[in-house]
Amino acid sequence: MSAKYHLDWLIAMLWGGVIMLAVEHIAHGEVVLYPPFLTAGVSEVLPEILKVGVPMTIAIVSVWAVVVLVANKAAKMREKKIQTITT
Repeated sequence: MSAKYHLDWLIAMLWGGVIMLAVEHIAHGEVVLYPPFLTAGVSEVLPEILKVGVPMTIAIVSVWAVVVLVANKAAKMREKKIQTITT
């Protein structure tokens, strides 16, 4: 993949979301650090994934896309400015 997509930014943002949700789940007792680890069954987990996980992932990817567009546009403007200064 091209460096212009800044996939390292996306990975960092997604890991930030993962860590944030893990802390939230531990704080609310939904995940415990001993077996069986999950305090809810599949019937409670799947709706939460659909209500929280999917929208959060979409939001992170959307913010990343906007940030990449802005960063690439700023880089092009910098290049154009440098070209006009050097010529």
